[in-house]
Amino acid sequence: MKRDGLTVFGVITFLAVTAALAMAFLVAPPERTMGEVQRIFYFHVASAWNAFLAFAVVAAAGVMYLRTRERRWDLLGYASAEVGVLFTTVVLLTGPIWGKFAWLTWWTWDPRLTTTLILWFIYVAYLVVRSSAEGSEAQARLAAVFGIIGFVDVPIVFVSARWWRSIHPVPITTAGIAMEPLMVAALVVSVLAFTALYAYLLNVRLRMERLSVEIAGLKADLRG
Repeated sequence: MKRDGLTVFGVITFLAVTAALAMAFLVAPPERTMGEVQRIFYFHVASAWNAFLAFAVVAAAGVMYLRTRERRWDLLGYASAEVGVLFTTVVLLTGPIWGKFAWLTWWTWDPRLTTTLILWFIYVAYLVVRSSAEGSEAQARLAAVFGIIGFVDVPIVFVSARWWRSIHPVPITTAGIAMEPLMVAALVVSVLAFTALYAYLLNVRLRMERLSVEIAGLKADLRG
């Protein structure tokens, strides 16, 4: 994405996130049981969705890199993993806040929470492996394989609340839970806004990585 286009997209993303905040805090009604703290739900779910999306991109980029050995796929996977770890961190921070009011504890080794924490560790490890891969195709290949295998935990996180005994709520679409229309609208706006935020942050990180590669190339030419 060109600089001017990225700037415009950044403004659109800012407006979208602002709209999501307004929907969550000003428009959606409070939940009957949990009250105001339930509003964390909109950002918790939106962050989880985009963490899954980011790691799917990492896996897809890893497959393409192993097939083509083109550096652009390696950079895409690296950038998406960084943004995915950011969103997963938000999930792990907002979850305990919500859980403190819902379950009366900051943390429990619930299957959904545990598998999400494992997912975070997997892709932090990916970033460590990939950051050591500068100038090494072998290390880049290792990072790509790591990113592909790590994605296996994503569907496990998604179905963990149904596979094992869990106090974490299952997805609304499968639980048959009726939500107020304004709550549904707030959730949809939040997911879309955070998806735009993911795309914006991904493009920013890609631009930074490409500039870093160009600078490294110029330094190598000067030394040569």
